[in-house]
Amino acid sequence: MVETMTFWQSQKKLLAGVALATVVGALAISAPVQAATLRMAWAQDATGLDPHKQTAFSSLRLLELIYEPLVRLDANLNIVPAIADSWEFSADGTSLTFKLNPNAKFHNGEAVTSADVKASFERILDEATGAATRANFLSISSIETPDAGTVVFKLSQPDAPILTAMTDLNAAIVPASEIAAGTIGTKAIGSGPFKLDQWEPDSKEELSTNKDWAGGAVALDGINISVLPDETAILAALRTGQVDFALLNDPLVATLVPREANLQLNRQPGLAYNVLQLNPSRSPMTELGVRQAISCAIDRQEVLDTALLGEGQVTGPLTIPAYATDPKELFCYTPDLEKAKKLMADAGHADGFEATVIAATGEPPVAASEAQVIQSQLAEIGIKLNIETMELNVYVDRWLKGDFDMAVAQNGGRADPYTMYNRYWTKDGNLQKVSNYIDDTLDSLMKQGRTETDPAKRKEIFAQFEKHLAEVSPWIWLSTSYNYTAQQKTVHGFVPTPTGTLFGLTKVTLD
Repeated sequence: MVETMTFWQSQKKLLAGVALATVVGALAISAPVQAATLRMAWAQDATGLDPHKQTAFSSLRLLELIYEPLVRLDANLNIVPAIADSWEFSADGTSLTFKLNPNAKFHNGEAVTSADVKASFERILDEATGAATRANFLSISSIETPDAGTVVFKLSQPDAPILTAMTDLNAAIVPASEIAAGTIGTKAIGSGPFKLDQWEPDSKEELSTNKDWAGGAVALDGINISVLPDETAILAALRTGQVDFALLNDPLVATLVPREANLQLNRQPGLAYNVLQLNPSRSPMTELGVRQAISCAIDRQEVLDTALLGEGQVTGPLTIPAYATDPKELFCYTPDLEKAKKLMADAGHADGFEATVIAATGEPPVAASEAQVIQSQLAEIGIKLNIETMELNVYVDRWLKGDFDMAVAQNGGRADPYTMYNRYWTKDGNLQKVSNYIDDTLDSLMKQGRTETDPAKRKEIFAQFEKHLAEVSPWIWLSTSYNYTAQQKTVHGFVPTPTGTLFGLTKVTLD
């Protein structure tokens, strides 16, 4: 039985056309597969193997099959066991105790112990690591390991969302021995359902089933992943039966899948969001009026309809259904060119200015199209927007450094507003270089939302946070979209989730 403190129980209610020859050649590099090996494809490969540092969706989709956090989210966004069997908060909310699954083992045969959990979180908290989710765990004051199967997190204050934060792949548990050896990121040794046997970047991955996985039996012998040139090539491979299962991101391709008699499209509304990120540290985006003018000039529905074929919903900053505000209630979500022009003039930029927006070529595949629509819309208020596209690894490097005027991005959602945004919009946020904006109101509301345990009060706090964030407009939120996977009808048991995880492959069987 999983135990939690009262405030978590109450909070949980709120979580409620490429040539076929090209495809054949790309697939031919993989060795012949066994009958129970899933043949999978995607168009964007992982950019690295360090689970604590990776932010690209393509990296997370691979690593979540190899590594495990203490707890994870199920398809309904409920927190369920992973490495931990059970957990319990102290009555005052300042202590969180986990009991580990005694059968959990790393791929190297070592048992997963409390020492590994402690070493993993100390690595995440070490600022030198550059961990993507560090800011979510700053309330941890110490970590105690009374025995090999028990770990106790001592907290400096009640922290309502910390358990949700621990479901993140960026909070995966890695072997203390590998941390000491300095091999995290060069080898992939986790405790998850699959082992990484081979990785040829931008070519293929071969995974075998971890027969000792404490999570239970997996029907597959393994997964062979081919990295194909683009999603049109993936569709061609699905049509010809060379691929069993595929991850898709492009609605232009995904919407073609249902036309194929032998294929099935899995289409799940996601928590991730498409966004135009402004850089408020660069003039003239330093000026509130300019940022607001950009927000008023952008027709979000037109961006959605044109670049994503209408596959999604216009959204504000919060995409979690239990917390989201109706976009109509947010600042300038109804396009208003006259207001935008006046804001520009009042800010001293009646004649506009020139800026550059960066976009990755592969993640998401609609980024360049979004940028083109935005370019046309901002031209109406005198902004000449140049578009610079680049490979994902180059984009991620630029993005993490905040080296852009504007950026078209697709960022991951989370099941709790605090874990979703504190790394960007608090003074201690570890991705402040990306957001380049913070004010006392955002910081204060985030802190209140972190310690408040009453669900209704938390909802009101984050409603204020969302409205303020939309009004000061450091970013221009555009839309949510769908998580797509496609499969042969001989594939059974995969359950898609709002987070886009591929963890459901553990339940897959093949005819």
